[in-house]
Amino acid sequence: MKITICLAAIAGCFFLNGCADETPPPVSTTTTVTREVTTTGPVAGNEVVVREAPPPLRVETQTVSPGATYVWQKGYWRWSGSRYFWVPGHWVQRPRPTVVWVEGHWINRGGGWVWMPGHWQ
Repeated sequence: MKITICLAAIAGCFFLNGCADETPPPVSTTTTVTREVTTTGPVAGNEVVVREAPPPLRVETQTVSPGATYVWQKGYWRWSGSRYFWVPGHWVQRPRPTVVWVEGHWINRGGGWVWMPGHWQ
């Protein structure tokens, strides 16, 4: 009798396990679009003045260059519209052999801080 009950229990488990293989209902996905507010260069009227000073620059370890035509762009603090976040340094390929990368930097202007973006010169 005990063997029959055990076999019935095992068979029931297999039967119920087979029912669990049904395809789950489709999951709805949501796409969130965010707008990142960043400061721009010295174009009049387009500057974003941040009242809070940027944190001190982080000390980064510069990795080995991937090639002779690459330039290291240092990391910097970027303003998101509500707080600063760190953008790590990285290697960028030089667009032309004679150009030089001028680092972006924050300047104190008009009671706040304005980002002057880096550029090729």
